[in-house]
Amino acid sequence: KGTICKALLEKHDDIFISISATTRNPRVGEVDGVNYHFLTKEEFKQRIAEDDFLEHAEVYGNYYGTPKSSVEKMLDEGKNVILEIDIQGALKVKEKATDGVFIFILPPSMEELKQRIIKRGSETPESLMTRFKSAYKEINYVSKYNYAVVNDNVEDAV
Repeated sequence: KGTICKALLEKHDDIFISISATTRNPRVGEVDGVNYHFLTKEEFKQRIAEDDFLEHAEVYGNYYGTPKSSVEKMLDEGKNVILEIDIQGALKVKEKATDGVFIFILPPSMEELKQRIIKRGSETPESLMTRFKSAYKEINYVSKYNYAVVNDNVEDAV
């Protein structure tokens, strides 16, 4: 998802991305406020209590959420906004934003997805198994989206 979103931003100057918040540790090269807003679990829970998120979920033991105010500001300015979110988040947003366009990004195969996740080098063997099990379940939700795009080649997917 991230690679496609980055390519879209480079190719289209009328598309903007919402920066999600998370409690997970930054990966190598990630910058706070650029890739994610990195928060402690306490900070995240406080923001949930203050209704600061358009959607939020706990995924693989970490919290992720879309800050409501930044998305609303961009939409008020007439901008096209991408939310790079998982299925849990997308289904929550779809309930609220009925005019949104939802795109499901599919891997060319489950084996390819597995290799891409392993190549990142950011997962433990246990978290890899959890992610793969989730991925198999998530594919069943593709019909809930407006479009499905197979990410076989980034240029073609964009």
